[in-house]
Amino acid sequence: LDTGEAHPAPDLDDLRALISNGIAPSDSNREFHSQMVYGVASLVHRSFRRALGRQILWPFPPRDGITRLRIRPFAGETQNAWYNPNDGTLNFGYFYAHEKPVDGTLPKGIVYTALSHDIVCHEMTHAMLDALRSNFVLQTSTDMSGFHEGFSDLVALFHHFLHRDALRNALARCRGNLRDSDYLSAIGQQFGRSTGNTQALRSAVNDELRYDAKLPAHQMGELLMAAVYDAFCNVFERKTATVIRLATGGTGRLPEGELSEALLDVLVTRAHNLATQFLMMLIRAVDYLPPVDVRLGEYLRAIITADSVLVPDDPWNYREALIVAFRLRVIYPRDVVSLNEVSLLWRPPRNRTLAPVEALSFKEIYFAGDPGNPVTIGEQIAQACELGEYVTESPVCMEELGLVKNGDQRLEGDTVTLPMIESVRTLRRVGPDGQTIFDTVAEILQVRTVRPRDGKPGFDIYGGCTIILDSQGSIRCGIVKSVVGERRIDRRLEYLESAASRPFWKRAGNKFELRSNAPFLALCDRNRRREDDEEDQA
Repeated sequence: LDTGEAHPAPDLDDLRALISNGIAPSDSNREFHSQMVYGVASLVHRSFRRALGRQILWPFPPRDGITRLRIRPFAGETQNAWYNPNDGTLNFGYFYAHEKPVDGTLPKGIVYTALSHDIVCHEMTHAMLDALRSNFVLQTSTDMSGFHEGFSDLVALFHHFLHRDALRNALARCRGNLRDSDYLSAIGQQFGRSTGNTQALRSAVNDELRYDAKLPAHQMGELLMAAVYDAFCNVFERKTATVIRLATGGTGRLPEGELSEALLDVLVTRAHNLATQFLMMLIRAVDYLPPVDVRLGEYLRAIITADSVLVPDDPWNYREALIVAFRLRVIYPRDVVSLNEVSLLWRPPRNRTLAPVEALSFKEIYFAGDPGNPVTIGEQIAQACELGEYVTESPVCMEELGLVKNGDQRLEGDTVTLPMIESVRTLRRVGPDGQTIFDTVAEILQVRTVRPRDGKPGFDIYGGCTIILDSQGSIRCGIVKSVVGERRIDRRLEYLESAASRPFWKRAGNKFELRSNAPFLALCDRNRRREDDEEDQA
């Protein structure tokens, strides 16, 4: 916690606080602010560790010899909250409410974003995603930025269901219809309504949203959240239909009045368990994404593949519900022949004769007591070198993983970096039925420098491959994003010349470059246009 000199951070291990179950809730007690933001961030961190089966290392430099994420509950007067990947901080602003807020907020009273469960979850997820995939901060399309925002909203949304008392009250009010509950289906209710709006900041119940590559980042994220929530609600209705029929004498129509306590108990348990399963599915899928330039359709493929590996049997058709929900929102993956589950699975390399990476089999690599615990820096470097040699020594392997060398005709005279091993992570995953899978996940990155042509400026294209190796070192899955993929240049240039890229990229001479103050990983886009204009003028 970094609360500033004026407000020292509380000792959350103090025995007096622990005996009384922590500092009493109060928006006027700044020690409670610190406890609140730290506690919610810890819950999100635990969810990621549980889903991914490993400890998670922060990607920013250490301070005083220790690498820690710093949380700043009082980051200044601003109507926003954000994660800064450069200095490794979560920043939560505060602001004065509208003179006519539509909720119970005091008119012109102070609203602290650090006291919002949704906002803390959202920003902590940005930090976790950056720790898992540091190249996802490269905004290469509205899909990429939309994925970051939508994924963060989804983690916050499903954490609503982990608090049983609040979940019970919400289900009682909506009478079991998840789509009718603002608490369960919306993000940032107080934030939205304290600013004078009648709605929450974002909602997962939006029947009008459909995929469009030109959607702004947060609206693209809301689309992703809506698609996943549709699937979640459909599975919940499927899993509670029998109980409701029994409770209603076979009619399936609930009578007027309050739900019975017995029925409410069942609904709460099933909603809680289902939300936990969906949350684990969504987080596990991060390991099955390409190393850069993620598209929403690729996230669907990642969810389906990751879940199929760990849970081969799907009697309640979770995966089918997700496929249908994405299809109805016009979110289609590229390079598939159909939308059935088998077609969506990421596949192993086509050349089945590729030898295992012996040096990365579990009998050869070292663990810090457990596959989920990080090894020493020296061992990590050694593993990366072994994989680098394996990939680059075989032209067949390079081709199978979508990697290219300088001089390749498909580069059309452009240059490309050598394959760079971004990460090698061993892990142990436990499924809902206790089944355990041991894997190694590795990221390989390449950057193609596209020269200016046809009067158009130059720019970079990011590509590479994510590979999943089993405990024997065999490549079980390859998620390829080649720098010479079909229409990569056209799609990249189309994005760079669009209004959506303007907050992140600018034209400098004869090349597109990343803005020095590129906004990212913030709760909303407030005040960005003015800052962009000032930088352009400078």
